[in-house]
Amino acid sequence: MNDKNLQLESFVHLHVHTEYSLLDGSARIKKLVKKAKELNMKSLAITDHGVMYGVVDFYKACIEEGIKPIIGCEIYLAPRSLYKKENSYDASNYHLVLLAKDNEGYKNLMKIVSCAFIDGFYYKPRVDYELLKKYSKGLIALSACLGGEIQSLLLEGKYNEAKDKVIMYKDIFEEDCFYLELQNHGIKEQEKVNEDLIKLSKETGVGLVATNDVHYINREDASAHEILLCIQTTKTIDDSDRMKFPTDEFYLKSPKEMIELFGFVPEAIENTIKISQKCNVKMEFNKTKLPEFDTPDGVSSREYLRKLCFDGLYKRYKDPSKEVIERLEYELSVIEQMGYVDYFLIVWDFIRFAKEKGIMTGPGRGSAAGSIVAYTLGITKIDPIKYNLLFERFLNPERISMPDIDSDFCYERRQEVIDYVVEKYGKDRVAQIITFGTMAARAVIRDVGRALNYSYAEVDAIAKMIPFELNMTIDRAIEINPELKKIYEEDERIKHLIDISKSLEGLPRHSSTHAAGVVISSAPIVEYVPLSKNEDIIVTQFPMSTLEELGLLKMDFLGLRTLTVIRDAVNLIKKDKGINIDLDYIDYEDQQVYEMISQGSTEGIFQLESTGMTNFMKELKPSSLEDIIAGISLYRPGPMDQIPTYIKNKNNPEEITYLDYKLKPILDVTYGCMVYQEQVMQIVRDIAGYSMGRSDLVRRAMAKKKHSVMEQERKNFIYGLLDENNNVIVPGAIRNGISEEVANKLFDLMMDFASYAFNKSHAAAYAVVAYQTAYLKRYYPIEFMTALLTSVMGSNEKIAFYIYACKKMGIEVLPPDINESNVNFSVAGNKIRFGLAAIKNVGKGAINSIISAREEKGPFKSFTDFCARVNLSEVNKRTIESLIKAGAFDSFNLKRSQLLNVYERVIDSVINDKKKNIEGQISLFAMDSIKEVAKMDDFPDIKEFDKKYLLAMEKDMLGLYISGHPLEDYSDEIELLTNIRISDIVTIENEEGIISQSKIEDGQKVILAGIISEVNIKSTKKNDIMAFIKVEDMIAAVEVLVFPKIYQKCSKILLEDNMVIVKGRVSIKEDEQPKIIAEEIEPLKKKMDNDIKRVYIRLNDLLWKKQIEELKPLLIKYKGLNPVYIVLKDSKQMFMASRSMWVEISDRLLEDLNKAIGKDNVKIK
Repeated sequence: MNDKNLQLESFVHLHVHTEYSLLDGSARIKKLVKKAKELNMKSLAITDHGVMYGVVDFYKACIEEGIKPIIGCEIYLAPRSLYKKENSYDASNYHLVLLAKDNEGYKNLMKIVSCAFIDGFYYKPRVDYELLKKYSKGLIALSACLGGEIQSLLLEGKYNEAKDKVIMYKDIFEEDCFYLELQNHGIKEQEKVNEDLIKLSKETGVGLVATNDVHYINREDASAHEILLCIQTTKTIDDSDRMKFPTDEFYLKSPKEMIELFGFVPEAIENTIKISQKCNVKMEFNKTKLPEFDTPDGVSSREYLRKLCFDGLYKRYKDPSKEVIERLEYELSVIEQMGYVDYFLIVWDFIRFAKEKGIMTGPGRGSAAGSIVAYTLGITKIDPIKYNLLFERFLNPERISMPDIDSDFCYERRQEVIDYVVEKYGKDRVAQIITFGTMAARAVIRDVGRALNYSYAEVDAIAKMIPFELNMTIDRAIEINPELKKIYEEDERIKHLIDISKSLEGLPRHSSTHAAGVVISSAPIVEYVPLSKNEDIIVTQFPMSTLEELGLLKMDFLGLRTLTVIRDAVNLIKKDKGINIDLDYIDYEDQQVYEMISQGSTEGIFQLESTGMTNFMKELKPSSLEDIIAGISLYRPGPMDQIPTYIKNKNNPEEITYLDYKLKPILDVTYGCMVYQEQVMQIVRDIAGYSMGRSDLVRRAMAKKKHSVMEQERKNFIYGLLDENNNVIVPGAIRNGISEEVANKLFDLMMDFASYAFNKSHAAAYAVVAYQTAYLKRYYPIEFMTALLTSVMGSNEKIAFYIYACKKMGIEVLPPDINESNVNFSVAGNKIRFGLAAIKNVGKGAINSIISAREEKGPFKSFTDFCARVNLSEVNKRTIESLIKAGAFDSFNLKRSQLLNVYERVIDSVINDKKKNIEGQISLFAMDSIKEVAKMDDFPDIKEFDKKYLLAMEKDMLGLYISGHPLEDYSDEIELLTNIRISDIVTIENEEGIISQSKIEDGQKVILAGIISEVNIKSTKKNDIMAFIKVEDMIAAVEVLVFPKIYQKCSKILLEDNMVIVKGRVSIKEDEQPKIIAEEIEPLKKKMDNDIKRVYIRLNDLLWKKQIEELKPLLIKYKGLNPVYIVLKDSKQMFMASRSMWVEISDRLLEDLNKAIGKDNVKIK
């Protein structure tokens, strides 16, 4: 070996898997590179399985540590063509390591990896020889591990075939760019294969290279890696047939260890250095790759943007002030200087497209609302001047970063906007963005516990000791939870579980598609970024932050359900009332709207409908949009602590104090409280004289708690900052007349607050949508609730929640009707009518046939008329049965029992008559008779089903009860017998967040009532029987676990439609709805009979009516939930008093009743 090379570098690892070989590699990139630095390595490769997810992070980490990064990938080679995907043979694959020599090789590697996903994916992303030939330039190939094609042939004893493949690979790649890979992990098969590889090298002239198949960093990491493989394969450590590595040699070995292993073939060690010297990829950061916007008439992008902005300026402001014009000019100058003119034109263009196509757009989201350029272009709808929103929070000339404009669209039509962008800029230049799910603290404990084959109860108990908070780690949990710390220190089994969990915590677990992110590029994206495929969607292999670093344009196209609700409500108002509403021009100071919010009528109101937020609004009593903006900002962990102060200051403005009077103009709008990031920026600007750009840098440093930076910034804030020529850069608070003591206090306040401060621009955009929904609900409640119900079709839980809200508002929701219902929910005068699409077994074809028949010849006159006029191939027997059960024919004054008895015969008769008509067997005279008969139904009179059965049919067809509810008759008794409603246990969510927030704690004892809607019987591992039942009340449903001992006691009552009382405790697990562990289950009626005390009053047979009237005020005085029964003395006749006279039993009540009618005439039992 060359002595000079040995001095500089003695060995380079060229086969290395990081955390991005998902659930296969456990080497975290930063730690891996640091370890390489410790081992005095000058170069290091990354070769993850089939992907390039981590190459940019790896590149940056290496550069930071002074190590040369070698970018590669261990690809999967299809046994035939990558397009063949037919059987288990095609599912098998070979491994091959590719390394990029230069930037052309890097681009070719990205193309190979992208094609493997987009065209070749079959269990794994696969390539073939043709693809390798096409993109071989600039690449070095290594024959890989025992899974390589050549090694596999050698293991099968096919030496000559292996030799042919060596020659073939040698020909595919450039000269001296294919190597035979020697590995030694203490596996017998490798020893034999290595002998053959050395022989093949001599015979073919192909070089040898020594590698270690690195999957973890240190030898001692092998046990944690073994658990990671169990998690990947869903096996436990006790499974004998699980996938496992045969030894613990798959770590990042030192050059010395590698030389000791392969000292007998020095060429294989030397070639690692030669390959490293050939590999010189240079990545380019922060150079924008924006597509150029195609402007009309050859006008420059700059001129066109200015024209659009000034046109919009005069539309928005009519007569703009000097301040407004100066703000626009300033923003345009910054945008031009930073090179983002085309960015704004691109966003303006697709927003314009959406508006022209009638696609509802939001008012803006995020910091973009602080830009007057975005406002004048119509990208946002919030006046940044009026609400004091800052441009620098969005785009800072002193911090080079990509602007970030998030756009909300009607969720039903969001894809149309994306399709427009794809069509305009090219399919190969637009892609969605990958995101990674990681193994968070609680989840990794559960994953590792399963892999270790620990009991569910044991693992669940440990997982629940970790607080359910954002960014919580296992170490932090041990630090703050004494119980967890104690068990960790004292129980070896738990220590083992937690230690392995800590070693795997935070590793990426899976990839998915970002909900809204789209990237647009000036050239085909694959020139800059490798691509993959998630469920037929082409996505980048780099996440959002990496794309921005590479200078690619990222935008969020968000589908917002609330915008669809607003659109539908506005359309319904126009249709039913003839009123055109433009929500951009409504009165945002309407006190009746704020009054409704203050009263807690917030169901359906964007961002305000959760239980906690509703209670906050009732306390806050907002009176302006600024209050709503502040409310949205404060109702989060951290700033929540300020809520009492905020409310107190709002109600007592005379008591507000400021550290200095200069703070009043900044904090006045939030009653002396710091709420927004923008307020921090304004404080450092107005108090210490910072520029707006520098103030944003301070805000970011505070938010990220960069302590060294902040201590320097404290000095600048208090004393100012001079440049090398003693010119004042920052005057400082003292120069501006603020005392050192006050300046220090103020800086401390900002430090405490900045880490959880909210972006006012973002909150303002949310507040506008919140107000718009509240405005519609206040003035057009029927139309708004109709649109809201339509938006949640498909979720019975949400429909039930909003129907309950309608009931509170005095709006009746009517069952479906064959003559009145449309596809979705519809307005029916001052009521809401259920839509046909909500009925089970009623598809689009059937609905279209029904509505078409109705539009063609008017309402159906009878059931027979309906059958005669619809297309019975679309509206079949099953559909008609479902319509009957749902009550859709009730308006014909026929019993459902009658229709279910005859509907099949009626349909058969109609089909038969139509057939005869086609065959010419019915005369014109006879046809007229049939039409007359169709107008009336003459069916046998059959007794109607009882109410319980009718409601059960309705529930089966609609998923919920509409015309009534079995629990309604017992609502008072249920209130008496229970301590919680099911809706207080579960969390009901919509696309924008939580509607009804669970308020309970794990292990909490509860008593609830409901109807059993599902029963699933299971056998346990010990072959005992248990049940999983679903119990629901009038709003929500919860799963109840009935373990064997309890099941034995109550199995006979665990039947669907039974009304029960459940006593139990709550079990809460992250990412799942709370469940109830049953401790006792009883029939509701039995419980009522046994547990509810009744008051019996004995009265005179002749005078009882007069006596009741005399007693009425007394009974009402003690109004409650205990039933009152009147017993007539002589006839012994007994009847229940009206609910208005039910009482709450107490000693005072008994005392007063005894005085009124005598002790012998009052009994309680």
